[in-house]
Amino acid sequence: MWAIVVAAALPWLAADASTPADELNAAGLWRTIDDRTGKPRAVIRIWAEHGRLRGRIEHRYRKPRESKDPVCRRCTGARRGQRVIGMVVLWHHRLERGGRWSGGRVLDPEMGKDYPGRLWLEGPDTLKVRGYWGPFHRTQSWHRLEAEPRIE
Repeated sequence: MWAIVVAAALPWLAADASTPADELNAAGLWRTIDDRTGKPRAVIRIWAEHGRLRGRIEHRYRKPRESKDPVCRRCTGARRGQRVIGMVVLWHHRLERGGRWSGGRVLDPEMGKDYPGRLWLEGPDTLKVRGYWGPFHRTQSWHRLEAEPRIE
C-alpha cells in the first residue's frame, strides 16, 4: 500500500524498477558551464511539478561588462524583456523508461530560443541536458550543487 501511495505522489520514481530512485532525483541546484569558455554560467533550480520537471535560473555568473540584472532581449513573445534571473528555462519534461526525461523544452536565454529537450543523469551529480534543432543537437553537462531533500 505504501509503495502505491509513494508512486502516485512521486510518479518519476516509478518509471523503471531497475533504476534506483536516487538516480532519478534531478531536483535541486545545478551549475551550468559556458560552452565557449568552460566557465560557470548559471545556477538552475530544478523541481518536479505534476510529475514533470521545471527549472529556473537562480543565479548568473556575470561576464565582464554584463548587466547585474540582465533581461532577455533576444527572446520573443512574453519572455521578451523579462529578467533572466527567475526565468523558467526548462519545462514539461516527463520521465520515460530508462531514467530519461523527454517531451519538454529547454530555453537558451542568450539566443532567445527554446528547443525540444531531453535530460538524463550520468551519476548522481551530472545532468546531461540536450536541446534539438531538427536533426542537430547540443548537449551540456550540468553539475549538482545541492540536492532537494527526498520524501521518505
